[in-house]
Formats: sequence, C-alpha cells, structure tokens
Amino acid sequence: MRRIAVRLLLAVLVALTAALTGPGATARAAVPDSPAVTYTNPIAEQRADPHIVRHTDGYYYFTATVPEYDRIVLRRATTLQGLSTAQEVTIWTKHTSGVMGAHIWAPEIHFIDGKWYVYFAAGATDDVWAIRMYVLEGTGANPLTATWTEKGQISTAWESFSLDATTFVVGGVRYLAWAQRNPAEDNNTSLFVARLANPWTITGTPAEISRPTLSWETVGYKVNEGPALIQHGDKVFLTYSASATDANYCLGMLTASSTADLTDPAVWSKSSSPVFRSNDATSQYGPGHNSFTVSEDGGSDLLVYHDRSYKDITGDPLADPNRRTRVQKLYWKADGTPDFGIPVADGVTPQRFSSYNVPDRFVRHWEYRARVEADVSPLADSQFRVVTGLAGSGTVSLESANFPGYYLRHRNFEVWLEKNDGTAQFASDATFHRRAGLADAAGVSYESYNYAGRYIRHYDYLLYVQTPSTATDRADATYYAQ
Repeated sequence: MRRIAVRLLLAVLVALTAALTGPGATARAAVPDSPAVTYTNPIAEQRADPHIVRHTDGYYYFTATVPEYDRIVLRRATTLQGLSTAQEVTIWTKHTSGVMGAHIWAPEIHFIDGKWYVYFAAGATDDVWAIRMYVLEGTGANPLTATWTEKGQISTAWESFSLDATTFVVGGVRYLAWAQRNPAEDNNTSLFVARLANPWTITGTPAEISRPTLSWETVGYKVNEGPALIQHGDKVFLTYSASATDANYCLGMLTASSTADLTDPAVWSKSSSPVFRSNDATSQYGPGHNSFTVSEDGGSDLLVYHDRSYKDITGDPLADPNRRTRVQKLYWKADGTPDFGIPVADGVTPQRFSSYNVPDRFVRHWEYRARVEADVSPLADSQFRVVTGLAGSGTVSLESANFPGYYLRHRNFEVWLEKNDGTAQFASDATFHRRAGLADAAGVSYESYNYAGRYIRHYDYLLYVQTPSTATDRADATYYAQ
C-alpha cells in the first residue's frame, strides 16, 4: 500500500506540474549549480603545504614546500590537472647565511592591489628553528617571470616561532591569519588573526582565536597551524591543521559570521572533532595544511591538501619527503556548513548522483543496499568513482569511495554494494553503459551491461535494474552527477 501511495502522489505531482507549465511540459528538476568535476590524484609528488589560486587571467598558480626546504617554486596551468605536468620555476632561493637561510616552508601566493605577494616561513643558518614569517613582492603579469623583492619579516606581538601566514578579505577588510608560539602557553603554536595595513604590515593588536587543547590537536605536538579560509553564505570557515605531521595530522575548523570582527576571539567557534583525517580504507594518511580553490567551471569549491600514501614513517616526519599534493571536491550541507568527507583513494576522484525527480536525494549505500536518500551521512556513502567497466572497455563500473574494491551490482535485479569477487558474473552484474539521461539529456542513466534495456532506477527509494516504460520510470532512472 505504501508503494502504491507514493506512486500515486508522484503521478499527481507530475500531472499538476504539467498543468501549471502548459501543454507538453514535463516535470523536471533543475540541473545542479555544482555539476561533477573529477581529477586524478596525486596532483604533484613530493610537494607539501600546497597553495593553489585561480587568477583572473584564467591560470591556476601553484606553490608548495619542496622537501629540500631551500627554495620557492611556482607552476601555472589553465587546468588543475595540468599543474601535474606544468613547468616548475624557482622564483626565490634561500639566503646563503643569516635569516631566511633555512627551513623555507609553506609558501602562499596572492594577488593584492595589482601586485603578487608570496608569504612564507624561514629559519636562519645559525638557528634553523628560528622560524619567522616573510613576504616577497612581485611585479609583472605572470608571477613565474615577475621581478621579486623582499619586503622583510612580518612583525607580530612576539619574536617567537611563527609560520603559515595566509591573507583574505571578509567584509571589505583584509586580514592576516597565522600560527605562532605564545610564550605564555605550554604548546607549540596557536592561531592568530590581525588586520593588515598593507600586505606585509599588521595593524592593531593580534587576536588569538584558537589554541591546541583537544586530544586530537595534541598528538605528538600541541599544534594549531596552517590556517585557510573559505566563505559560504553568511559564514566563514577557517580550517587548520593539528598534531604532529605524521598520520595523526588532521584538519580542524573554526566558524564565524561573515559580518563579525574576525579579530574578536569570541566570534569564533571550534569543531569538537576533526573535519578531515587519515583513512585506512583509502590508504591516505596525515591529510592537512590545506588551501581552497575553485573548479574550472567555477561551480565547485575544491579542497587542496597534502598527505602520504602510507602510515608508518621511519625517523622524523619532516625528513620524509613523500607528502603529495591532492585535490577533491568540497560539498556543502543543507545548513550551509562544509562536508569534507574522507581523503579519497589515489586515482580518479568520486562523484555523487542526485535523483532527477527527487533532487534532494542522492544515491548511497546503507548496510550495502543501494538507495536514494537525503542528508547523507557520512558523505562518502554517497560517493562513487566512475571507472572502466569490469566487463570491458566502453562501459563503466561504480566503485564505492569509502569501500574501495566494492561496486554497485545488481543481484536478482536489486542493486547492492558488494566486493568484487573476481568472477565473470560479478563483472557483468557490476558493469553498465553510461547513457544520456532518459528524462533529461543533461543527466545520466546507467543501462545494465548484461540485461539490455534495464536501467538503474529508484522505486520506493530503493535501487533496482528495471525496464523503464513510462515517463515516471524514465525519471526514476535519471540522475545528475555532482
């Protein structure tokens, strides 16, 4: 009875929409504002603390820490994936003696008032741990060929260990955020925010907005570092990295109103648990020191970060060169807060699939049964990698993001998430032809490889492979990739 009632209600809604929109019109969901984008990770090997910015000239500019800790490098490309093979140019090299002579860390590139600026941290040749923040200024349209001058050290409240400067504008005010050791505290670094008089000069009193006090912030070292800000709606979100730079490294997040004075510590609230952390299933460890950028079509926010593909490190993690730059799509919950998901497996990044006719519902697995559902948590239950079909080229298979090696397959015409057992039967059942959406060519439909004419469709919110014969059936078998 429940299924019949649901179908009757849907039919009434379809008919009502057609009546309201005129003869021949059919009910349909709007094409999502944020269509799917995919990238292949890693973007760059042996590049830590990545910072990628998309400039108005159509190029992405990428800088990061090199494992030799001796120079600042830049790449540019018109696509994010293109950064993988783009020419890398050294724009500045450490001093041979004195300050700025060691531990060149975490460069960031910003375009401010017609000039380029690179923020970075450096030690001294006579004290490599005398880490302070410095700024370069570049003139010229292309920062890879610009003329760079040193603007000197950023002065803060103390002469103490300080690093990871970043800058952003909120509410028309330009701020600087960074990590520094407060001599009055028993930790390594806390987070600070101040207003800027110019790109290299703080004005007013810096505000301490977060210190490492939670258990996941204090593993190995008591650290809050690597701040990065993204604004969405009327909120700003400041991510930061915590704990030692091994597999315990993770992201926390602070939240504030975009209309607040961000130098007031009271306006910030902290997440009680990490928003992004190591994942054994995907073999990603120590994700952190992130930045944010946007996709080529401008429709998706992207998370840029580094991690390692293995958990165990011999010796000091800072001496291990294998942190890699990675990128994946950042999703937004219905309440306007970010959902980072998990650090996805190496290779092509996953997608989500929203229902054409129930647009707030996404394909997901729940206790291994496939269904469509709203407000999916955890996010990764609704993420699938579209890979070459297990049964052959020209087809695709849908691999779970959080259970690598598990695929959507039909069994008795029901769709389940199951582990690939290597048999020809499984390969056939887990392989589909990707077609233009049956109800909207802008969408996608998946036709069974071994049962031609049957498509993945939802019925009473569960997924089946069935032959669509009505407009409603075709709508049930159409999805938008996000």
